[in-house]
Amino acid sequence: MVNDSDVSPDVSQLVAHLSPTLVLLRVVAEEGHLTRAADRLGVPQPTVSRTLARLSEQLGTPVTFRQGRGVRLTRTGRLLADAADESLRGLEAGCRGVLEETDPQRGQVVLGFQHTMGSILVPGLISDFRERHPRARFGLVQGARTDMLTRLHEGSVDLCLSSPLPTGAEHFDSVALHRQQLMVVLYTDHRLAGRDTLRLGELADEDFIATRPGYGLRQIFTELTGGAGFEPRLAFEGEEVDTVRGLVAAGLGVALLPPADTGPVPGTAEIPLHPAAHRTIGLVWSSLRPLPPAARAFKDVTLNDRIP
Repeated sequence: MVNDSDVSPDVSQLVAHLSPTLVLLRVVAEEGHLTRAADRLGVPQPTVSRTLARLSEQLGTPVTFRQGRGVRLTRTGRLLADAADESLRGLEAGCRGVLEETDPQRGQVVLGFQHTMGSILVPGLISDFRERHPRARFGLVQGARTDMLTRLHEGSVDLCLSSPLPTGAEHFDSVALHRQQLMVVLYTDHRLAGRDTLRLGELADEDFIATRPGYGLRQIFTELTGGAGFEPRLAFEGEEVDTVRGLVAAGLGVALLPPADTGPVPGTAEIPLHPAAHRTIGLVWSSLRPLPPAARAFKDVTLNDRIP
């Protein structure tokens, strides 16, 4: 690693002097003609000549020489042009990325969401947005609710879908998108599997299967059982809802989950609670920094199309 103390003052001064002229030198090398180089750069031809003259004076040796009606680089000029070409390619790639990032038509939206939202909700929102912004790109990040909100706060995620919505957090703004009913999931041979509705208190003596702490469904589950007046007995904790459903189907416990996307999985029954219980899913963003243009456009489209 090279630090500032390893670079002599003369080299530092030369780098500072050369940086603004590297693009010009590379274009002169490619065009071999001062007028064409000036046209390509959008500057007067005398400006190009004066810049090359100052550069030669600074180095103490010419960087170009006449050849017919054009110009060629000296060996010194070629060394600088080659170095400029390598450096500027990286800069140009970065500039292309910046331009795309600031263009809502081509920029990237980094969207975080919880596991239970990835199969239908997220694809639907992206599809609706891409109909209007077909060149927009997405980075998708899924995980536990607390992890998504942490990433949002740190800035590695632009927006996230969350349930429940954060409350009392000064650094987040959010809008509810829609409500989703929660169901009691039982294995088909359970004594209560034939019921039309269930009160949560009727399950107080059951073994429960739930998501781990930090997951949105776990927070809702804890609040609902507390409101029903009991502390649930947890037999298993998992990260994936599909795993929770599989454990229920195996007769290892009961769960409180959103309805399965394509109906109850084999071996399970889904029964509504009475009174009904829901979770609210919403879009969350940081109130501490502006959204990139593409993310702002996604937010606007999503909120305009939200389900009541």
